[in-house]
Amino acid sequence: MAKITRVAVQMDHVSTINIAGDSTFAMSLEAQARGYQLFHYTPDKLSLRDGKVYATVQPMVLRDVKGDHFTLGEAERLDLSTMDVVLLRQDPPFDMAYITSTHLLERIHPKTLVVNDPAWVRNSPEKIFVTEFADLMPTTLITRNPAEIARFRQEMGDIILKPLYGNGGAGVFHSTRDDRNMTSLLEMFSQMFREPFIAQQYLPDVRKGDKRILLVDGEAVGAINRVPAEHDSRSNMHVGGRAEATELTAREREICARIGPSLRERGFLLVGIDVIGDYMTEINVTSPTGIREVKKFGGADIASLLWDAIERRRV
Repeated sequence: MAKITRVAVQMDHVSTINIAGDSTFAMSLEAQARGYQLFHYTPDKLSLRDGKVYATVQPMVLRDVKGDHFTLGEAERLDLSTMDVVLLRQDPPFDMAYITSTHLLERIHPKTLVVNDPAWVRNSPEKIFVTEFADLMPTTLITRNPAEIARFRQEMGDIILKPLYGNGGAGVFHSTRDDRNMTSLLEMFSQMFREPFIAQQYLPDVRKGDKRILLVDGEAVGAINRVPAEHDSRSNMHVGGRAEATELTAREREICARIGPSLRERGFLLVGIDVIGDYMTEINVTSPTGIREVKKFGGADIASLLWDAIERRRV
């Protein structure tokens, strides 16, 4: 097992995060506790020259103290191949900037272990990857053809419409069969997004919660239930969803067992899936969250389990 000493974290700027619920912060705190030296940089600090990948990084020290959670040292330009591990952790949207960063990081992986594997992150968009398991998910349509969406809504009744590469609950709409706003909504989506949209059968079980299940190296290690606010269809916590403790059902364990081998084949060391009722709706591979919430409610220390898996992978 190769020793880890230097870890670079590619993330949104550390000053912008809410440490109470930020999984990147939890992962970085655990790395620091293990004696690894942390380096911070944002995606815009990446460069490729003469086949080498560079980043302008800053040494980072973290504290679990609200309002005083980080110190950054002097910036320096480093060859990222000198790092042992790079955490690919900036939040979506999964746009061409995100995709470009995966192309650059692919140049140093796996000699420098990038978590998650950048090539597979690029090739596994969260709302498309899940369609490889069609029998585990609600009836789903991916298109930007209004006639197809009208046909789908007529068949399904209530549907959820959302951007294919959106995140954090942004742009998620619940539309009923007789919703007179659908034409205007599709016009707005067509102007805002060049990509197809995703429409899914509405699952009434969402009122009971949208469960986030975290998997480390293909194994389920913890979950949190996210209950939407009374007047919202979205369960994302930063838009008003409420977190609560939960246990995995037999169906959820079946889902995790089915997808686990595919996650391991793709080098996905940390994944978060979303489950409503008996159906999986997304497989999150970019910067899945939930680590701190699971531990807060008495669950596993997932950051520690993740670094155990990373250390095993560094051979």
